[in-house]
Amino acid sequence: MVLGKRILIGVGGGIAAYKVCEVVSTLAKAGAEVRVMLTDRSQQFVTPLTFASLSRHPAYTDQEFWQPTYSRPLHIELGEWAEVLLIAPLTANTLAKLAHGLADNLLTNTVLASTCPVLLAPAMNTDMWQQAAVQRNWQQLCSDDRVHTVGPGAGILACDRVGAGRMAEPTEIVAQLRSLLYTQGRRDLAGKHILISAGGTREHFDPVRFIGNPSSGKMGIALAQAAQHRGATVTLVHAPIDSQLLSMIPQVQQVAVISAAEMHQAMLTHVSQADWIIMAAAVADVRPAHISSEKLPKRSLPQSLPLEFAPDIAAALSQIKQPHQRLIGFAAQTGEIVPPALEKLQRKHLDAIVANPIDQPNSGFGSEQNQAILLDRHGQQTIVPPCCKLELAHCIYDFINALG
Repeated sequence: MVLGKRILIGVGGGIAAYKVCEVVSTLAKAGAEVRVMLTDRSQQFVTPLTFASLSRHPAYTDQEFWQPTYSRPLHIELGEWAEVLLIAPLTANTLAKLAHGLADNLLTNTVLASTCPVLLAPAMNTDMWQQAAVQRNWQQLCSDDRVHTVGPGAGILACDRVGAGRMAEPTEIVAQLRSLLYTQGRRDLAGKHILISAGGTREHFDPVRFIGNPSSGKMGIALAQAAQHRGATVTLVHAPIDSQLLSMIPQVQQVAVISAAEMHQAMLTHVSQADWIIMAAAVADVRPAHISSEKLPKRSLPQSLPLEFAPDIAAALSQIKQPHQRLIGFAAQTGEIVPPALEKLQRKHLDAIVANPIDQPNSGFGSEQNQAILLDRHGQQTIVPPCCKLELAHCIYDFINALG
């Protein structure tokens, strides 16, 4: 999603500037063209040489800005070059300048000379962030259609304060940059509420043993990210998922469950609010017929385990969904993936289904990439070749949008 893309990064004067090193390094390694410009104060925290080394290109400072060393004004060249512009950390000082259209350095002049989407990652002390003047400037800046935001989060700050103002983590920033490059800043899901299920359910037969599957929940996380980046309100009902993955979607409502029965109840609770329901979870088909309340000794383990069917959540939701709602299923398959996916789509009365192979390299459970064939009930098919799961998530939303 970033290969060959032109990403301009403005670094503000705050201790969180060190986090931007990881952002630059990640993007450059992924094949993006990265240019970095530093304010005077940011150089007190990270040097231009550091960013030049990480980006494989000289970093820009106000020293270059005020010297006639370029054929055209530097801020014009950079503003026209950029496909997306990140400002991180966004300090209270730079925030105030941007909110009022002031331009007294390379960074602020370049913002005014550009037309691409701008991603802001604020970072400051909690009391500073909560000041009425700062919040007024923030709200004014966020009213600009070009402006997109990531964070701030809450946690332990550099001043030892615990509270809001912590800059978003590099993984979260990079994910939103990827989305902006894909959508070019579109917020076409604004006003929609999207309900997503994710992860692999666990069906216990005693407190420590269960029937499960290898689902990591990464596809569900990517779907939640992409929807939020495009302006939607998102609720994620998830089976056990690694906490680091969940930390990548701090603004998403998260409902934790374990079993298919718990997921069934949670989806029924939240479905009335949703415009689109996406069943990305790997839900168990069967569960133990009997559950022990205590751990079974090895000698007491049954030679055979009686099973019963778990709730069919997608089928249940299809019976109660409203005309304006769209219900999307997933079909993880081996071998020929289209016929069983179409059968599932028709049997469960879905609006569309995502058929993805789990027996192909770099696809399916636990992988960073995926591939799929998107199918609707009218016979429309879209093939999505191998790509990262965030890109597949955006392709899925494009497909749903086209359903009408």
